[in-house]
Amino acid sequence: MDRGELVDVLEEAGLSPYQADAYVTILELGASPATEIVKASNVPDPRIYDVLRDLESAGYVELYEQDSLHARAHDLDVLRDDLTSRATRFTDAADEIERRWEQPSIEEGVVSIVKRFETVLNRADEFVQGAANQVEASLNPGHYQQLRSALRTAKDNGANVKLSFSTGDVAGRDALPSAEDIAEVATEVRYRDIPSPFVVTVDRTKACFVPHAGSANVYGIIVDDRTHTYVFHWFFLTTQWDIWETYYEEEGDDVYGDYIDIRYCVQDVRPLLEDGATVRVRVDGYDTENGRNRTVEGTVSDVVISGSKYKESDQVATYGGQVALILETDDGSVEVGGWGAMIEELEAHRVRILSIE
Repeated sequence: MDRGELVDVLEEAGLSPYQADAYVTILELGASPATEIVKASNVPDPRIYDVLRDLESAGYVELYEQDSLHARAHDLDVLRDDLTSRATRFTDAADEIERRWEQPSIEEGVVSIVKRFETVLNRADEFVQGAANQVEASLNPGHYQQLRSALRTAKDNGANVKLSFSTGDVAGRDALPSAEDIAEVATEVRYRDIPSPFVVTVDRTKACFVPHAGSANVYGIIVDDRTHTYVFHWFFLTTQWDIWETYYEEEGDDVYGDYIDIRYCVQDVRPLLEDGATVRVRVDGYDTENGRNRTVEGTVSDVVISGSKYKESDQVATYGGQVALILETDDGSVEVGGWGAMIEELEAHRVRILSIE
């Protein structure tokens, strides 16, 4: 490193141009009077004494009188420690800038846009591991292997795990994991033979999304918000789930059915009521008035389905309006809605049919 480069580095480390020039001159001359330092440097004569005193205050030089004011370089450990500390801070700042660029903090907003798929995958893994009630995921076999441990944790914790596999290549169904492997981590699995985006929703509050590999734009979305997650939930149901064939379905202990989405429950219960059956259910959810968890049991006396087209199709997309169950309980009638319920008394998170008579 030549003299000019050394001066530039010292300036970048915080010294003024005159201070950096004077200090390098002192290193070159050794202990010297101020008059000699002026001659060998570019520091103006009227400024030399202020510059030397500033260097002394910083611990870089030591001043002493010997007929005139002299300066010599102080203990080099002071400068070395200072430069090392500054270098460490710059390195830490560079690492932090990279981290913030790759993975904006969720706390900064309900929606984050990121550039790397690995960032979305890592956050999806975190979300899924913490799932308590529901996981929906559209993924390929490679993503499945990367998230398998988190999916198993979610299922072991009692979450309902729905997976929609896509392959979109010549391997097709042969690329899918075995039913025995899937049984450890999923409640139900469906299969798509066309390319699909990566989508994960967790507990109605968190979502991750990356367009499929053929998309013109490369980005990822991380959501920590009920309202935005609801959009991805509907995207999953209508494009990644409802119209595709079942690849695996768990044989549960429930004889009649355990539902995460009230729309699928209403699909099954409505024809039973029309046939005169008595259907008793238990609903776990929360009270829309006070936000507290609430569980009710009762007999379904009616269903509410807004719109007039629902009878034309069994697809859940036709149940896009208000959908609710009316329960007769020991404490009176209770109206139960689904995700985002506002006008109903209870938002259902899980509906279990107890009996059908």
